[in-house]
Amino acid sequence: MQKDRLSVRISKLRLEKLRRIAEQREKTMTQLIENWIDRLQEEKPS
Repeated sequence: MQKDRLSVRISKLRLEKLRRIAEQREKTMTQLIENWIDRLQEEKPS
């Protein structure tokens, strides 16, 4: 699967938190974000 790059602006505190959690869980920040996106529920069209 081809990967694209995503650039987001977040606070320094959130970035540091993401880095800590990734390290604690032995995952990359990308893996954490991808897992979160995969858990999002899409709204069904009405």
